[in-house]
Amino acid sequence: MDTETVADVVTEVVLPGVVEPSGLEIRVRPAPQPTAGEVVLGLEASGVSFAEQQMRRGKYYDQPPFPFVPGYDLVGVVLRVGVGVDTALIGRRFAALTKVGGWAGQVVLPVAGLVEVPGELDAADAETVVVNGITAWQMLHRISKVRAGQTVLVHGANGGVGSTLVQLATHAGIRVIGTASPRHHDAVRSLGATPLDYRAADLPARVRELAPDGVDAVFDHVGGDGIVDSFRLLKRGGTLVSYGTAATKNDVGSSRLPVLKLIGRLFLWKLLPNGRRTHFYNIWAGKRRSDAFHDRLRTDLGRVFALLADGTITAQVAARIPLSQAAEAMRLAESGTVTGKVILVPDPAQGGSDAS
Repeated sequence: MDTETVADVVTEVVLPGVVEPSGLEIRVRPAPQPTAGEVVLGLEASGVSFAEQQMRRGKYYDQPPFPFVPGYDLVGVVLRVGVGVDTALIGRRFAALTKVGGWAGQVVLPVAGLVEVPGELDAADAETVVVNGITAWQMLHRISKVRAGQTVLVHGANGGVGSTLVQLATHAGIRVIGTASPRHHDAVRSLGATPLDYRAADLPARVRELAPDGVDAVFDHVGGDGIVDSFRLLKRGGTLVSYGTAATKNDVGSSRLPVLKLIGRLFLWKLLPNGRRTHFYNIWAGKRRSDAFHDRLRTDLGRVFALLADGTITAQVAARIPLSQAAEAMRLAESGTVTGKVILVPDPAQGGSDAS
């Protein structure tokens, strides 16, 4: 790219339709300009989450029409500010939830949605706990409200949310049983959980050996028919928190039907007089009350950032891959071979703002 024009254009990754990872397109467009109440963040890191994996299959519940720029969250430095925004923000690092649009060299965002990143944190490390950290913290502390000395089951304990959840729970004095492929058991164990093979035919029995009376909470991103076992493993008073439908990601048909079916099942279970609770977690719940929603995000992510900054929890970076190689990043994230989160970073020639 011509160095004389690089300040005027930015690179972005476009999802043109239902494609394999190789179908992701790299495009350039004019650099965005903020309007009143907005800032432009220069990308330093954006993650590859399960949401993008569903989106490329056309299976995410409320994804926009194709084509669009994916990218659920990001960390970046403020480059420009719109009318009414304090110019002192320029040069400072922030994190934000985007749902889409994060895989671009520069992103326009409302200033109200920014969460400042502690200066001592590496951008990629911070990125591992943006959507993952908010999700894990809220499921653990706001929804299930598990206490020290209790026991939880975390499915996918090697994944982005799962590995963060294991660390937060362990820090809170909670005993964790974590499911994962055997290749990840050492990593799961190092985070503080007791690992079990998620594919084992006798998995419920293995959990019962470790928690004879049942567990106090199950965190389940899988959905499908396996959610029945998750519910049955709860002790009286326990909570099932469902936050995904990974089991149906390759199913043909409506993207909404598996989610609606799951939510319906959870609702019916909630009505049973057995003392068990169920909840479908949605990170965007309450967004219509914008001020309260953003206050909650800043509070919760701020707590996770503080734990990351002081070393209580560690960032699980599976790989750092340049934005222009998003296809490779997607393939790696979907391979099931990594622990933690695959992170997209700016291409070396571009720097963090697409403007060097």
